[in-house]
Amino acid sequence: MFLRNYWYVAALDEEVRERPLGRTILGEPVVLFRTGDGVLHALEDRCAHRQLPLSMGKVVGDVLQCHYHGLRFDGSGQCVRVPGQEHIPRNARLRTYPVVERHRWIWIWMGDPALADPAQICDFHWIQDPEWGAKPAYLHVEANWQLVVDNLLDLTHLAFVHETTIGNMALVEHAAVKVERAPNNVLVTRWIIDQPAPPTFVKVGKFTTNVDRWQIIDYTPPAFLRLDVGACPTGTGAPDGRRVGGIGMRNLNAITPETETTAHYFWAQAHNFEPQNAEMTERVFQQIQTAFLEDVAVFTAQQRNISLRPDAPQVDINADAGGMQARRIVDRLYREEQEAAAAHATAAE
Repeated sequence: MFLRNYWYVAALDEEVRERPLGRTILGEPVVLFRTGDGVLHALEDRCAHRQLPLSMGKVVGDVLQCHYHGLRFDGSGQCVRVPGQEHIPRNARLRTYPVVERHRWIWIWMGDPALADPAQICDFHWIQDPEWGAKPAYLHVEANWQLVVDNLLDLTHLAFVHETTIGNMALVEHAAVKVERAPNNVLVTRWIIDQPAPPTFVKVGKFTTNVDRWQIIDYTPPAFLRLDVGACPTGTGAPDGRRVGGIGMRNLNAITPETETTAHYFWAQAHNFEPQNAEMTERVFQQIQTAFLEDVAVFTAQQRNISLRPDAPQVDINADAGGMQARRIVDRLYREEQEAAAAHATAAE
């Protein structure tokens, strides 16, 4: 189940340079490439001649050349050259997709191009904000994209999956949790007051006493999660907004479905302490990446079991509240999108 009329992250900006990049998005093969002047384009990754992925080819000036027989396609998807003949078949044309570069990510619109408004792109400005140190990254996940969303909306798992980095039992036993839902948003707020800091926080924040820790998870569909996390020495006023003497971080997540059982996971970690210190940025990034790789192992194992027995029953617990609300939003938006598409098709008949 995919929502189509939304912007998704297709690649890190650095992934598309001299050579084309092929990536399956929402079950469709897409090739991203830049022309000689650096302009970005996205086409269907399928040569109109014999369907070889164009991502296997190369960029020649302002066109993309197929690796098999040398057909060339411009950024509009039109074939502009067939080696060995002057005539170009009229149907030698490929689908194109709107693309935008923002926040060091390349965004793509897989739905109706007429609806592709860049103003709707989710805000991830922390990745480029000079007041924050940040590093983006990409992971391929052998799991359905909604399993990743579930994971990020339920941080109780940190106590068990990430006990050596960002988790401890205080997250489960001593957290005050609030779940708020708007029509197209879920906000999960967790406060852990006067408890020991987890290992990663001790390393980068140099805490020697208990802390007041916050985790504020902001979800918007289809699969964007922006986490405001941090800690301050206990009793210094963090719950009242006085975040002094501690550390603040933004964990930024954009999950793009590849197929029903695989996903592209784009994420970044930003920090507001020593933002110009590249060594600190790398240290924080490595700690969080360790945790994320642990999560990937969880997603993969979940998907294996789900694929073996899709109808297996499962129970829900309190920790699932945020994820359940997010799934309900997606289900509603999917129904609305399908109904709109059906109405449009009927009107066109």
